Amino acid sequence: MSNGSAFLGLPAFPGAAREAVGNAQLRHNLRKATHTIRSKRAAVVGELDDWEELRAAGKAVKDHTLRHLDHYLVRLEEAVTAAGGHVHWAADADEANRIVTELVRATGGHDVVKVKSMATQEIGLNEALEAEGIRAYETDLAELIVQLGDDRPSHILVPAIHRNRSEIREIFLREMAAWGEPAPDDLTDEPRVLAEAARRHLRKRFLTAQVAVSGANFMVAETGTLVVVESEGNGRMCLTLPETLISVVGIEKVVPTWQDLAVFLQLLPRSSTGERMNPYTSMWTGVAPSDGPRNFHLVLLDNGRSRVLADEVGRQTLRCIRCSACLNVCPVYERAGGHAYGSVYPGPIGAILTPQLRGTTSELDASLPYASTLCGACYEVCPVAIDIPEVLVHLREQVVEGGGHRAERAAMKAAGWIFADPARLARVQRVAGRARRIVPRRLPGPGAAWTDTRDLPVPPEQSFRDWWAAERGRPTTPRSNP
Repeated sequence: MSNGSAFLGLPAFPGAAREAVGNAQLRHNLRKATHTIRSKRAAVVGELDDWEELRAAGKAVKDHTLRHLDHYLVRLEEAVTAAGGHVHWAADADEANRIVTELVRATGGHDVVKVKSMATQEIGLNEALEAEGIRAYETDLAELIVQLGDDRPSHILVPAIHRNRSEIREIFLREMAAWGEPAPDDLTDEPRVLAEAARRHLRKRFLTAQVAVSGANFMVAETGTLVVVESEGNGRMCLTLPETLISVVGIEKVVPTWQDLAVFLQLLPRSSTGERMNPYTSMWTGVAPSDGPRNFHLVLLDNGRSRVLADEVGRQTLRCIRCSACLNVCPVYERAGGHAYGSVYPGPIGAILTPQLRGTTSELDASLPYASTLCGACYEVCPVAIDIPEVLVHLREQVVEGGGHRAERAAMKAAGWIFADPARLARVQRVAGRARRIVPRRLPGPGAAWTDTRDLPVPPEQSFRDWWAAERGRPTTPRSNP
């Protein structure tokens, strides 16, 4: 399954997370995988004396590009067109799916092979193609596992992170035959054997497919070059063998120059896979008469990104290079898993990106900004310094102002009224101090959800204001504001 319809109707984060936390096998799989990747990342990042300078450079390049995004997108279009490619602009998911479907139909093909692409999952491209009689075959190993298992991705880098190798073996044995080359009867759960079964299963698809669909990690405006980094080589097969290549890419993925690209080719592999460089870095510029696809189409996807760009606080989300470092350090993601976020973008980055792209009108999307402890670990590891906690708080404010979380809004309004007047605050503090013995450990009604997971602080017998007045011999009751 892809994102699109696969995530419709899912429960809000608290309910979905509660169910996930009860799955001991899921928690074991997540803890083992995230801690392994986290340790690898820390080791290779620690090798660089200038990591913080590199991180600051990545942030600066992204911020500059976003401020001048219109200029660089036009420059990109001109360069791609000059190199023999075709550029299409898609305002939303429906338009992007329609463009890709029409391009595939024009080739006469009924199958496409896909490079791992979060943008196409975001728009539900696989379902849109299937509705038109076109089957999309995922070729990334983890995406293949998700597709064969009729599942949903749960991690940005490792979509099948919630599956262990025994579960993968069962999926291969049960489902591969219906999609092509069957798994061997003597298949074991040894990783090398599972990878070989996937390789055999996909080989015919690579050699016969006329159309490939990809995303891109980066687009270089000065030359019209697209870049995909991956670890398996399946992406390169898709990018070179088919006659037609269609790339669906978010408009925020553009960088101005090759010099800028060099910064991210150092940041991304260390932050994502814990490697100094990716095993496969594929780059293509338009079409060439003797190499690669004969036809190249670039679909530039907005789908809410312009709205995010207009938000001065939220626009930093568009710096994201999809490395997944924030997921691997997040205590909430480690326990709840990716499915609880109800989006192809899980974890801390999903908690801020999804509500901005989709809005906060649904219960699920309105709950995502609260799927965090605000511990700040995500900001510390982000290679482009996205202040995720800041954006989370900003989005929580929007949810409350939009009518959500009425109890919280009422509490904040009452607190604002109290704090707005020094005399009023002093009186409330004295009353709270005198009533400290009868303060309940558990609040009634909606407040119980708050106190069930937190210790309600007991008011002190004497406020700091009264203590200070007693020590200094000054009046204890301040004057009200005029």
